[in-house]
Amino acid sequence: HVQLVESGGGLVQVGGSLTLSCAKSGYIYSPYCMGWFRRAPGKEREGVATFDSDGDTSYGDSVKGRFTVSLDSANNTLYLQMDNLRPEDTAMYYCAVRGGSWACLDYYNEMEYWGKGTQVTVS
Repeated sequence: HVQLVESGGGLVQVGGSLTLSCAKSGYIYSPYCMGWFRRAPGKEREGVATFDSDGDTSYGDSVKGRFTVSLDSANNTLYLQMDNLRPEDTAMYYCAVRGGSWACLDYYNEMEYWGKGTQVTVS
């Protein structure tokens, strides 16, 4: 059974930075797709950034050039470095993972395991 625990959220000023962490326990077979998704009040959940077992990354259009996703395989931890934060980045950020090699950025409803989320507020 896979468990995901996010941390690192908080309140940050516009233009500031935060790094989110997602610690994974349990095993999921390759290939897989793991990533960050967010949901702002009144909006649908959206893909932010993903990292697959081939080492390929994908980013949502609104975060390209500002966010960086990375995976520390030795520690089973996925990171999201967020720079130049904007008020519209305010949301609950979730980590999720799914088996399978196809892209998952735009298919959050296919993700198998989810963390409980960490709140990011930019003001």
